[in-house]
Amino acid sequence: MNVKEETMAILKQFDIGNKFSDLPVLPKASVLISLFVKKGELYTLMTLRSKELRTSAGEVCFPGGKRDLGDRDDVDTALREAEEEIGLPPDEVQVVCTLFPIINKSGLLVTPVVGFIDELFCPRPNPAEVSAVFPVPLDFFTSEKDHFGAHGAAGMVGPLHSFHFVDPDSGNQYHIWGLTAMLAIVVAALALRKKPEFDVGFDTDDPFSFFHKILHRRISKL
Repeated sequence: MNVKEETMAILKQFDIGNKFSDLPVLPKASVLISLFVKKGELYTLMTLRSKELRTSAGEVCFPGGKRDLGDRDDVDTALREAEEEIGLPPDEVQVVCTLFPIINKSGLLVTPVVGFIDELFCPRPNPAEVSAVFPVPLDFFTSEKDHFGAHGAAGMVGPLHSFHFVDPDSGNQYHIWGLTAMLAIVVAALALRKKPEFDVGFDTDDPFSFFHKILHRRISKL
């Protein structure tokens, strides 16, 4: 198998399907974690949100947003948002899996959708929402070199992860932190079958159990 086929086979083992579709108590959102292979290495696409936005302005995120009434499911939401934000046609995404949802700082139930795209895809960012789109090697999120972890952050279970990434093409520096960093770490650890060089705060061999406990603990307090 090549890199893409092997990665897809690995990630499909962690697909949650519709296990959490019956959680009506929280507003829902989805993000698209798009992967592609370049020179034998796995990469993911990330965005820098516009400074004009009301929430998370100027922060690094995966394309995504809140569930619309017309969305059939979490995958629909992620694909729609990616098309709106970076011009990625839904039919150019090979959806691999849906991972366990995580409650973000705003109380949204965020579901990560992982899919493969063509390495030649050229983003067309919507300037009203996105200031920049840039690729990051997935392996970057397992290295201690540019990582910083803070413990005891308000509302966080485990360390608050933070990375400083310099885009080799543009020279621009990006601060990747919080939920976005956590999701990138999870996908990197699973897809690469590689334990990060730093304390992630959960078992990378069985992250589902950890996030499942957190989800039910948060929901029980509502």
